[in-house]
Amino acid sequence: MNAQLAKLRTALLLVSWLALAGCATNPVTGKREFALVSQGEEISIGQQQYMPAQQSQGGQYQGDPELTNYVQAVGDRLAAVSDTPLPYEFVVLNNSTPNAWALPGGKIAINRGLLVTLENEAELAAVLGHEIVHAAARHGAKSMERAMLLQGAAVLTAIGVSGSDYGNYIMEGAQLGSQLITTQYGRGAELESDYYGMQYMARAGYDPAAAISLQEKFVQLSQGRSSSWLDGLFASHPPSQQRVEKNRETAAQIKSAQAQDWKLGQATYQSKIGYLKSKTDAYQALDQATTLARKNELSAAYTRLDRAISLEPRESRFYGFKGNLLFNEKKYQDAVAEFDRAIQLDNGYYEFFLGRGMSHSALGNQSQAKQDLMRSNQLLPTAIATHELGHLSLAAGDRATAKRYYADVAQSGGNLGQSAANSYIRLDLSDNPARYFNVSAEVNQGQVIARIVNRTSLAIRSGVLSYSAVINGQPRQGQARLGAISAGQGIRVSIGWRISDADFVDRLNFQVIDVSL
Repeated sequence: MNAQLAKLRTALLLVSWLALAGCATNPVTGKREFALVSQGEEISIGQQQYMPAQQSQGGQYQGDPELTNYVQAVGDRLAAVSDTPLPYEFVVLNNSTPNAWALPGGKIAINRGLLVTLENEAELAAVLGHEIVHAAARHGAKSMERAMLLQGAAVLTAIGVSGSDYGNYIMEGAQLGSQLITTQYGRGAELESDYYGMQYMARAGYDPAAAISLQEKFVQLSQGRSSSWLDGLFASHPPSQQRVEKNRETAAQIKSAQAQDWKLGQATYQSKIGYLKSKTDAYQALDQATTLARKNELSAAYTRLDRAISLEPRESRFYGFKGNLLFNEKKYQDAVAEFDRAIQLDNGYYEFFLGRGMSHSALGNQSQAKQDLMRSNQLLPTAIATHELGHLSLAAGDRATAKRYYADVAQSGGNLGQSAANSYIRLDLSDNPARYFNVSAEVNQGQVIARIVNRTSLAIRSGVLSYSAVINGQPRQGQARLGAISAGQGIRVSIGWRISDADFVDRLNFQVIDVSL
């Protein structure tokens, strides 16, 4: 009955919600479309999710600030001629995987791993123009709306990432952006973004043919089945020969309609990308160290990391990764030193504070650990940091705060979520033991029997059952000691009362009031 009522309430909520929603004109295509998410909501979501999404993808690239300024300038040039006046932002992420993505509201990122594969500024414009259209034409918002309709709930953050790489890692609230940037767009959305992105390129003076060479490159690389490429741009933006041909048609249409000195900007682009390209060997050494570490070839991994550091001593990720390796080897003091170096170079990346906080916790430096882990969660709330904060709060005697941390992590699922759930239950059992037991009564040959079922995943060593009733107008009450109850199992206990069919029993109540694990 309760389940039916819940479904009815959800259906009524959806009906009332849809009644408030309506159609809107897509600012890019001019088509009338059903819209559940307003532009204001899109902008708000983009603003809220931009930082967590960047953090989950490597954080901002700090090695050459002028490169980010350059990408922002190219993006601004395209945004100025786009069809939707959004608060566009463009950042370069410190990630070797060739990728680019857009959040609703015009928040766009491109990885350094993609920048080093491009040949000229026009190809960069093709990438950024494509992402601008994804935002301007509401492709991310449409994905959210589809999920909302399927789930039957008018809650934007209900788009979870259960089963994804993020499900057991990023905490609720920062999950939406992670899903949106890994969502695979449909063929129609990709063709639409190619077409209108090329229109924006042309309006900004860039040679639209660069979108052809870009897609040709992507098709060729995808056929080579390079894993880094397949895991990056191609996962959410699948290339195809159809896209190449469509871009060829679009470029021909644009150039036949207008003649001008189209900009490629190869010399400018190569100059702007020069510093990053000069550090290619350093980042390749990091990637090699990562592969070696996964194979547990730690000595070789450290050698590769030292090589990376010698080639680019200003790159914080090299020190951070070294700190992670040392932490895994339980060399906590050495790990702290490496994380210190990383934070000196980049104090805006969550992973360094997470690693240093975990290292301090292992060393017993609780105050420093708490400070670092809270900073890590400000940048990107993770189950790992939150779980450790629960342990630190418990060690400090703050049971209430520990319970809040454990309850948050328990929602993330996976092994860590189960561990947090057990930690929460251990604490809450003593505060609210009745929550965790189903108790029912039965009469067997005149004896009142209580059946107690342990609904937790923890074995109970002992407990106390309180019971009361009004029998034939007389109040009666008592307590009974409980023996061991296995996780998910039940026991039957005689409480010592005898009643007959002639007795009138009212207000019978059973409750577990104390347990020991």
